[in-house]
Amino acid sequence: MKIFIFTGLSGSGKSVALRTLEDLDFYCIDNLPIQILDACIKTLINQGYSNVAISLDVRNPSFLGMLPEEVINLSNQGLEVKIIFLDASNESLLRRYSETRRPHPLSNKKMTLFESIEAERKLLESLKINAEHIDTSRLTPQQLKNHVRGLVENKHYHLQLILQSFGFKHGIPLDTDFTFDVRCLPNPFYEDELKQLSGTDSRVAEYLNGSANTRKIIDDIHQLISRWLPLFIDEGRVTLAVSVGCTGGQHRSVYVAEQLKNKFKQDYRTLMRHRDLS
Repeated sequence: MKIFIFTGLSGSGKSVALRTLEDLDFYCIDNLPIQILDACIKTLINQGYSNVAISLDVRNPSFLGMLPEEVINLSNQGLEVKIIFLDASNESLLRRYSETRRPHPLSNKKMTLFESIEAERKLLESLKINAEHIDTSRLTPQQLKNHVRGLVENKHYHLQLILQSFGFKHGIPLDTDFTFDVRCLPNPFYEDELKQLSGTDSRVAEYLNGSANTRKIIDDIHQLISRWLPLFIDEGRVTLAVSVGCTGGQHRSVYVAEQLKNKFKQDYRTLMRHRDLS
């Protein structure tokens, strides 16, 4: 049996992740009491289920101290357990709660929404150590679905390579393993006919390929990642995130990330994300 346990900050997308796996024939349980986790898993095994996804959050805070021990117990039974921690910036969470107008699980008459978010962040801090981390601050629900779907669908084969472009002015992605800065390349933003285009446009590609450094930096990144990927696979990694950044995340980083995808897709399962592309 494969068990995915989603935890993290309220409003970071646990429900979206759970529904995504439900569409992939996972048996999904929202906010299962940790005290009955073992008994529940045994029952599902007896009923023939092979894939289970569970979400845990501060509505049932007793799981905080018990989860690590429960994971060890399930692993000792030969089950494959993966903890996914969904995170998001305070700004993103405040905006989401403002849009949905739903109360935060820790909200009360003594704490503001911001204080509730901060309190929850401190409570959950220890769980991030042994969990795979996904920052959903700038992900749309569909992008999060694609991310979760990619993790599961590629689980049986080999490491999945996540390639993502971003703009430094919007911040470096939290869920990254390697980060490369391509702001040294010529910037199409300063060309009037290219400014409104993106790195996926052929005219931008032609402009960037006019510089020999563009091909050099793509080749260098490809060679570096290719050299070390086998060691990550041997170490048991399921995903590896490679982020490429330029100033705004519209032109150079998008083009370089797309070229890296073309190089890697023959040998690795790849997932492409353009975080800040308009």
